[in-house]
Amino acid sequence: MVKFVDGFSSPPHIHNITYRGVVIAGALHNDDPDAAPMWMPAGSYWMQPAGEVHITAARGASVAFLEIQSGPYLVKPPKESFDNGQRPLNLDATNRVWLDATASDWIDHSDETKKPGDGPELSLLWGDTTEGNVNASLLKLPAGFRGRLSDDSTFRAVVIQGDLTLSLSDQRGDQALTPGSYFGSQEKASHRVHTDDGCLIYVRNEGGFDVSSR
Repeated sequence: MVKFVDGFSSPPHIHNITYRGVVIAGALHNDDPDAAPMWMPAGSYWMQPAGEVHITAARGASVAFLEIQSGPYLVKPPKESFDNGQRPLNLDATNRVWLDATASDWIDHSDETKKPGDGPELSLLWGDTTEGNVNASLLKLPAGFRGRLSDDSTFRAVVIQGDLTLSLSDQRGDQALTPGSYFGSQEKASHRVHTDDGCLIYVRNEGGFDVSSR
């Protein structure tokens, strides 16, 4: 997690590795030093390739989740830039494409009478969704959702927006998760969750996962 003060703006720089980010609060701009500001609001996603010169700036007190596939994560001067073949991506929250969860092979949903948008929805961000390959998506759970998030392999999730309650089977009971909170599992598991007002979750796993309202 990275917190930015209002008005922060970095000098032009590069990173030695590619990273991915999701805006949790405020607004962030991440682009070529000469690019016009594109203020990405909460729920927006970006990918910054290794070696690409860029700046990062914040409007308002801002928070972002950064996913770093491998370290160390270093900041280096523009003179060390290089082209690794990837291209940067900025995806505003309003431009995401959502898949109706009830119509997706990733989803096991018990109520097929629901209309699109009434149930869970997925927006693929990166990776390969076939079994054994790593990928990440944004999962949108509607207000009043109660169910399970299940996976047969490593599962990692970060709450981006809204409220989420994780029900644990041990003495800890129900755990309230606010934006920026993390939960996950290393092997086959089923996470019981519910949300009163709806929430947005970043999910990273191998292959696909199941969302069930049972």
